[in-house]
Amino acid sequence: MSCSCARVRRVGLFGGTHGNELSGVLLVRHWQQDGAEIQRAGVQVKPFLTNPRAVERCTRYIDCDLNRVFDHESLGRPVVEDIPYEVRRAQEINHIFGPKGSDDAYDLIFDLHNTTSNMGGTIILENSRDDFTIQMVHYIKNALAPEPCPALLIEHPSLKYATTRSVAKHPVGVEVGPQPQGVARADVLDKMRKIVKHGLDFVQLFNEGKEFPPCTIEVFKIMEKVDYPRNKNGEIIAIIHPKLQDQDWQPLKNGDPQFLTLDGEVIPYQGDCTVYPTFINEAAYYEKKQAFVKTEKIKLTAKHLRLSVSEQSTS
Repeated sequence: MSCSCARVRRVGLFGGTHGNELSGVLLVRHWQQDGAEIQRAGVQVKPFLTNPRAVERCTRYIDCDLNRVFDHESLGRPVVEDIPYEVRRAQEINHIFGPKGSDDAYDLIFDLHNTTSNMGGTIILENSRDDFTIQMVHYIKNALAPEPCPALLIEHPSLKYATTRSVAKHPVGVEVGPQPQGVARADVLDKMRKIVKHGLDFVQLFNEGKEFPPCTIEVFKIMEKVDYPRNKNGEIIAIIHPKLQDQDWQPLKNGDPQFLTLDGEVIPYQGDCTVYPTFINEAAYYEKKQAFVKTEKIKLTAKHLRLSVSEQSTS
């Protein structure tokens, strides 16, 4: 079986979806001034600052999380005086890069994020059946080897994200850490830059007619979010245990330390299967009541990928 895909003509590089995640902000601003490193033959690559007001204030968002309002209800809301800034901004982004779900939408968007968690250079996928994106992740992983490049699949029946990048036909999140909010680290920025470079290289090779044989990648699929232990007033009463801190992508087994109360009591993980936590102790997720995300390891397979015959004949 093979998959024929249309040429990738337009790629968006989003930075500042969260205004205090500085690697993407700095890279996008740099590329807007000098885009030589992101130019690829026959492709329009557009670096774009998604939440400029939040960037200006160096805060995650102004009124609400821009990375959660790309659902059809928010995108279709009437623009009235008291509409949240990020909802209005989402509509503007959808107009420029979408409309979401249409043939006119951008082919590919890399949405650049930082995390305070020890996740390394992570790629986030939204669709387990997107052969093009799976092939691209396979290419990026090989290009970065032996440096690890975990892939997180956020496809879930009840957890709906409605991300900024979901405007594109192929949405890709790039999540690199650990990096404090409002801070830039050279090693983290460099890791993000390399992921984007290899992703754009893959696009160029694909557009030039290179064929990619079937491939399989290992991904961490989201299972559920885990909150901190709380008292009856909703206040946190235990924090991430030192043995779990910074252990993103490492196995967490039944009985392993999970939380530690301020009285020194260890609260172990209780589960019938080994899980792989990530976004451990992410600063931005305290407000979302999320201590970490449980994931399971699965394999994703992509078919043989090539440019469609009609596209090849016009190249």
